[in-house]
Amino acid sequence: MKIKNSLKSLKERDRNNRLVRRKGRVYVINKQNPRYKARQG
Repeated sequence: MKIKNSLKSLKERDRNNRLVRRKGRVYVINKQNPRYKARQG
């Protein structure tokens, strides 16, 4: 999982990426290709 300050660029890398808020953190998740997982921090 990548940890980035801004997830906007990571979200556009794949069309299956979704921005999700969990427990006050912002995540990018991708069911089809999990290697795109990222967290904002």
